[in-house]
Amino acid sequence: MNLAAIYHRTSNQYCYPSNEEELIVNIKTGYDVERVFLYHGDPYEAGIMGGEGRWTGVREEIVYKKRLEHQLWWTTTLRPRYRRNKYYFELQGKTETVYYFEDGFYTKEEMDRSGKELSYFIFPWMNSVDINRPPAWVNDTIWYQIFPERFCKGDPSIDPDGVKEWKCEKITGYNDHYGGDLKGILDKLDYFKDLGINGLYLTPVFEADSNHKYNTRNYRKVDPHFGTNELLRKLSDEAHKRGIRIMLDGVFNHTGTDIFFWKDVLAKGRDSEYFDWYMINTWPIEQGRDTRDGRYYSFAFEESMPKLNTNHPGVRKYLLDTVAFWITEFDIDGLRLDVGNEVSHLFLKELRSMTAEMKPDFYLLGEIWHDAIEWLKGDEYDSVMNYPLSTVISNFWVYPEWKKIRFEQGVNQSFTTYMQQNNDVMFNLLDSHDTNRLIDKVGDIDIFYQQLAVLYTMPGSPCIFYGTEIAMEGGHDPDCRRCMPWDEIGTGKYDERIGEIKKLIALRRTEAPARSRNFHFPNEYEEDRLVEYIKLSDKDRSIKVLLNCSKESVVLHEIKNSDILYSRKVKGGKILPKGILIYRI
Repeated sequence: MNLAAIYHRTSNQYCYPSNEEELIVNIKTGYDVERVFLYHGDPYEAGIMGGEGRWTGVREEIVYKKRLEHQLWWTTTLRPRYRRNKYYFELQGKTETVYYFEDGFYTKEEMDRSGKELSYFIFPWMNSVDINRPPAWVNDTIWYQIFPERFCKGDPSIDPDGVKEWKCEKITGYNDHYGGDLKGILDKLDYFKDLGINGLYLTPVFEADSNHKYNTRNYRKVDPHFGTNELLRKLSDEAHKRGIRIMLDGVFNHTGTDIFFWKDVLAKGRDSEYFDWYMINTWPIEQGRDTRDGRYYSFAFEESMPKLNTNHPGVRKYLLDTVAFWITEFDIDGLRLDVGNEVSHLFLKELRSMTAEMKPDFYLLGEIWHDAIEWLKGDEYDSVMNYPLSTVISNFWVYPEWKKIRFEQGVNQSFTTYMQQNNDVMFNLLDSHDTNRLIDKVGDIDIFYQQLAVLYTMPGSPCIFYGTEIAMEGGHDPDCRRCMPWDEIGTGKYDERIGEIKKLIALRRTEAPARSRNFHFPNEYEEDRLVEYIKLSDKDRSIKVLLNCSKESVVLHEIKNSDILYSRKVKGGKILPKGILIYRI
């Protein structure tokens, strides 16, 4: 047995309470392990620890497993009567059985030896205040990300100088302005509602001299070229009337160089009360080049974005007061933190505590592009932007030689990285203001809809970037930030594409299995490039998703027309290449 492939610990996503009653236990093994048994019970069933009583536990087989690329992921749910648990594993292979404890592996002979001391796995207590509880409403939310400067122009009178004509053209300039604003977003609230959107994520709206506003000048003043604080509150209020939540973008890793903190530092040097608010290594500060020389830390070596020191109590208090101001003044429902992996854990814990007190169902989202388990334990973020899942989805179409097992393994890897509660609210996306657009990535409208079908049927909370509903084109930044072509939308040019998105959104909102955390890959078809998975739900009949990613048509098993929820390129009992079929089972 490959013991090196076996892993478990009583923390993170391997052992955790999902609520006051249920304890999730997961273990990884190699493919050579055929059966797994868990011996579990209360730690004190045989007396206090260190006593002479012999603890045995109840033996129970773990039957649920998921296939990863090189390992199996076994999972079970326990209901400890006294909210604590002691346990160990029995792992059976073809010719060998081992017992797995916290201090390693034992044979049957070693288990039976008298006088032995064993280091059991122990989950000491399921304290209710320590349970990871993301806001439930996020799982029911369909997000729409807006880059305000390019979404819609509502008030030309506040356009910046040198504004360009509004048109959906290829963008090559990083500093171009087109005049989008908050009034434009307000004017389109009924458009969002008609699509089925019930969550808006706005990239930064506070004062800054750029079009993207990630170099903040004033955290508590809406940029004058976007509107006013009063207009932002009106947008929030009107959105809420339509059942639409609002999430803002918090840029707390760094500031612009024209904010009063940094200007005071430049003027007073080490005498500035804000000198330690930044990470300055040499003084005086020379200007005119990137920061690779380390004279001070900044975002991505950008001289114009000096890094805030979120270890500093003054910085933390200022930012906490700012978020409290946003919640009070604008009644926002969530906050996405830019460069969310570089701000201090201490600040995030304080932020979580404050927002939970002010608004118990407030949603905290981190921009983290990698494994984020250290931020998702229930006392910092609720969720992160799920770029690993988007990579899994994208790569399966990039590599046509891959068999469907690779898709299954990649998806399973994504959703075994975190606790189930986090999976329910994971911020799933296929593109954003930081990437080239989805249609640019896939180069094929049918593959485009196949990937969107995955997005809307995976666990989590799906988000599309503005313009995705019309398959808007755009390469990497800045071209991904083109202007929305409202005139063409108004003439009906994109009605068919908008109709497809509305169908997928409606399926997501009306079918409980589409939102469920529970799924498996049945592999009932022999075709290597026919992706198939089933979404399960306690509330409704399960649904099955079929995606034909091969070059040949596939003959379908018998399906009643009344069970079909969504189809594309399905004819005569066959699913055509690049086709989609979603139906109840």
